[in-house]
Amino acid sequence: MSANAKYSLRELTLYFLKLGSIGFGGPVALVGYMHKDLVENRNWITEEEYKQGLALAQLAPGPLAAQLGIYLGYVHYGIIGATLIGFAFILPSFIMVVLLAIIYRLYGSLSWIQAVFYGVGAAVVGIIAMSSYKLTVKSIGKFNIASFKSNWLLWLYFILAIAITYITEQEQILLFIGAGILYMIAKAPPRWWNSKVASSIILFQISFWDYESTTLMKIAIFFAKAGAFVFGSGLAIVPFLHSGVVVENQWLTEQQFLDSVAVAMITPGPVVITVGFIGYLVNGFLGALVAALATFLPCYFFTIAMAPYFKKIANNKPVIAFVEGITAAVVGALVGSVFVIAKRSIVDIPTSIIAVITVLTLIYIKKLQEPYIILIAAVCGLFLKFYIL
Repeated sequence: MSANAKYSLRELTLYFLKLGSIGFGGPVALVGYMHKDLVENRNWITEEEYKQGLALAQLAPGPLAAQLGIYLGYVHYGIIGATLIGFAFILPSFIMVVLLAIIYRLYGSLSWIQAVFYGVGAAVVGIIAMSSYKLTVKSIGKFNIASFKSNWLLWLYFILAIAITYITEQEQILLFIGAGILYMIAKAPPRWWNSKVASSIILFQISFWDYESTTLMKIAIFFAKAGAFVFGSGLAIVPFLHSGVVVENQWLTEQQFLDSVAVAMITPGPVVITVGFIGYLVNGFLGALVAALATFLPCYFFTIAMAPYFKKIANNKPVIAFVEGITAAVVGALVGSVFVIAKRSIVDIPTSIIAVITVLTLIYIKKLQEPYIILIAAVCGLFLKFYIL
């Protein structure tokens, strides 16, 4: 135990087990709970330690809340603390989504289940659309002339990512890496940079992911790749998941994918846990386990690797510029995926109305959280399917 710790590792683990079991509201709400409980109420973590952890979680790829939790476990208990906290935070929601996936697979063809997800699918499109807007404002800037002038290069990457994602309906890893590298060169080129390094990085990316494998191995590779490019919010993983599981590999239908995202929103813990639901539908429990581990392991390794040197990394201008470039392209891809999903999910007037009302609700009734919106949409779907349509 660290001499500076005011709590035991068991106490911290139990706290994150509880948070993973009852913590609703998405990444922003979850990191808020951590600050209120661990910094303000219990005094276990100092304000400085919390801020460093939050900065690391925002700078490095990975689900924001999970990465912050892992860092807070690392603060006083090192790798053992990071490992236990990571498992404690993720495990409850993983168990829930697997149980829901079992029920979904058994009863998903029933008319009432289909009616529920008829409404839920439209609401999910609205929620993702609003999340995309918020991420755009937070990561790139407001939609005004001053922002377009000062961050024109980021806006260019953002627009290109929207267009390419919409046209190809695939995740473009090289686009994200290229955006990061080009923005780093433009804003803060590192001393070691040269064209040979650029070529080797691009060739490495192409060769590393380009080989055949079994379904389980494909799941591991695909979800590890997706997990390594989640910047800003858990929902940033949506374009990767959509193109991989629906378009490229055809593991799920469009409706099954939307249902998977909805399940993640009505369960506590990190939104990214939707990968467990998807993995189960693709390849049973082993698929769920491999998908979850592959998604969260990059986040875990980034955290424990960067934590000891974070003060240096945090002030490294090339690293910050690289992340800003990637983030602009990733958020653009998320916006592009909204258009792709919407054109297949908003199929009639009722679903259009549900999606629009969801967006307006999120704008004007800010206290109403996503799980409640999903439940209301489910009731609307049941009513529409059985009494109107």
